[in-house]
Amino acid sequence: MTQAPLKGVRVLDLTNVLAGPYCSYQLLLFGADVIKIEIPGSGDLARQLGADPELNATNRGASFLAQNAGKKSVTLDLKAPGDKASFRRLVAEADVLLENFRPGVLRRLGFPWEELRVINPRLIYCAISGFGQTGPMSSRPAYDQIIQGLAGMMSVTGNDEVAPLRAGFPVCDTIGGLAAAMAISAALVGRASSGEGAFLDVSMLEASVSAMGWAVSNYLITGQPPSPMGNDNATAAPSGAFPTRSGMLNIAANRQEQFETLARLIGRQEIVGDARFISAENRKKNRDALNAEVTAGLAAKSAIEWEELLSSNGVPAARILTVPEMVKLEQLTERGFFTELEFPGDPERTLTVSGNGVLINGEALHATTPPPLLGQHNKEILANIRDGDASHP
Repeated sequence: MTQAPLKGVRVLDLTNVLAGPYCSYQLLLFGADVIKIEIPGSGDLARQLGADPELNATNRGASFLAQNAGKKSVTLDLKAPGDKASFRRLVAEADVLLENFRPGVLRRLGFPWEELRVINPRLIYCAISGFGQTGPMSSRPAYDQIIQGLAGMMSVTGNDEVAPLRAGFPVCDTIGGLAAAMAISAALVGRASSGEGAFLDVSMLEASVSAMGWAVSNYLITGQPPSPMGNDNATAAPSGAFPTRSGMLNIAANRQEQFETLARLIGRQEIVGDARFISAENRKKNRDALNAEVTAGLAAKSAIEWEELLSSNGVPAARILTVPEMVKLEQLTERGFFTELEFPGDPERTLTVSGNGVLINGEALHATTPPPLLGQHNKEILANIRDGDASHP
């Protein structure tokens, strides 16, 4: 087994719900030891979130289980003197401290960055928040949907009839978590040469705007604001979602040779020479007419048949799957994306969790232990630091 690149890195994770836990889960998959610091009695709010009310009632909500496999749970009340002292000892031996409180909360609890860097000059302190630690909006509360709206994402999602529309999953939380994981990894590399820690201020809003790419840069560079285009791709045509004899199909015939191959395979060879579709720009201008021609040709076969035929001939195409259909993809199974673990608190059940899509020397990254029960590792971790042994596991 290849040694994970973050093996030996200890992360103290004070985060809740998704952006922060997603970040620390990425670090864990790369080998970090993650100690989740939770509020006694309730813990991470995600423990009460998910599709199964019975799991929510036992602090094992599906939303928590999805992002916390492999971590250790310690309960501390950072307002209590004894627990504050324990936290200081944990900080002294940590490599990374991660939190997603509103700006200023950790400072009010007695742990500003100025104090944390005295406790541990090598500490990487990463604060994830909706808007960042500074600026006129910094103190506002923010959840994923708030950021989706402010970032402009909702304005370009859907079509003229339904926009603005939120994405069907918490995309801004996920982007914020990925940005934080990348920043922490970079800071650890920098510390290896400088010997110094760093304070990382991650704004979900700014990370989300950055991730929007062309939707923002086209406006900044050309002055043309983007508009919601439903399933069509603004940069090319035919590129979007199309009905077939059975099922929906995504096609992205963005290059000239792909368009010509598509036209031949769907029995619409004549559209290649049609003046309306003769060039990429013409195809975008006449998108509706082109889409009608493609749809007519696709009626001859099912989505799975077209996926196999078009893909094998160099035209990017694939079915539009539901989540239950997606998890059965042979591609994911072959690459070991999902992992089965013992269900926390119920050894008769199994829990399936996601990886992160990275293979190192051909090996997929996995958590090896289930998500922790609340406070499961109090004795293991707190007893050691109180006895003066705060060494890494």
